[in-house]
Amino acid sequence: MAATKKTFLSEEDLVHALKSHDTIAIKALYDMYSGSLLGIIARIVQNNTEVCEDLLQDTFVKIWNSADSYDTSKGRLFTWMMNIARNIAIDKLRSKEFRNSTKNRELENNVDFIDSQKKITFNSDVLGLKEMVTSLKPEFNHVLDMVYFKGYTHVEAAEELNLPLGTVKTRIRMAIMELRKHFN
Repeated sequence: MAATKKTFLSEEDLVHALKSHDTIAIKALYDMYSGSLLGIIARIVQNNTEVCEDLLQDTFVKIWNSADSYDTSKGRLFTWMMNIARNIAIDKLRSKEFRNSTKNRELENNVDFIDSQKKITFNSDVLGLKEMVTSLKPEFNHVLDMVYFKGYTHVEAAEELNLPLGTVKTRIRMAIMELRKHFN
């Protein structure tokens, strides 16, 4: 497998190619600045890689479509592109769709998200949760153990247990309902 050669242009050549919509400009922009712009977006959005990559693509599209508005006398090309990336990321954060998506996380992903945001470590033994789980029916116990204590996804647990995905999800839901009785 041959390594692809990266394209690098001087800022002056890059600006000229960008304003004339030469396709070499978009390749050079990506090769030269994608890592930096993705880093800026990731720091602002603090979300999964897929969202950040989508925003990076939106950034390059906006750069391509707005190339004529770039003025070399007002600053460097990177500063202009950085501001575009920053504004796109901030717009995403402020969007209703994004705010709602952070509220509607799956339970298994939400625990990881909260832990990563608050730097909280979870010790289920302190709560006595493991003991409560072991007191459940064996089919509930086994599924909860796999998903919540061993880190399996619902799909992985279904494959491992050779059960339909719906059955795994139902068992998890029923087990959680049983556990709630201990806390109420």
